[in-house]
Amino acid sequence: MTERDVECILQRARELFPGARPRIVTDNGPQFIARDFKEFIRVAGMTHVRISPGYPQSNGKLERWHKTFKSTALRPAAPSTIDEARRVTADFVEHYNARRLHSAIGYIAPVDKLAGREAAIFVERDRKLEAARELRRQRRELARRQQTHHHPNQTCPPASP
Repeated sequence: MTERDVECILQRARELFPGARPRIVTDNGPQFIARDFKEFIRVAGMTHVRISPGYPQSNGKLERWHKTFKSTALRPAAPSTIDEARRVTADFVEHYNARRLHSAIGYIAPVDKLAGREAAIFVERDRKLEAARELRRQRRELARRQQTHHHPNQTCPPASP
């Protein structure tokens, strides 16, 4: 990718999420050390962090994303054309960002976190959990009443000699 390609992608993201001021983490590719890119980042109000050269583990989140993408989408699909690979990639990115629940952010989708919906999601989850607990309590109580109703306590007859 060129420096211009990266700027275009970041600009599209800014248009989708105008209030976001992300920290951009990159390797030290020429597109990321270019003077124009540095100026774009500054003007856009973002921060830029470059990982240590030759040490991709310092960008662990992206490395983990690539591992997940390859193991769950790319390798199983085994695309045979560039168009098929693009479709597989687009489908995975949409699923990963909009539908997949991420444990690191409270089992919500990134799109919900980014949109500020996490508090409402947690409130709704708590409401559903409480409703389920109440339903289980009512069912246990009903079962206990039915058991008592069908099997009334009776005194035992005297034991025969």
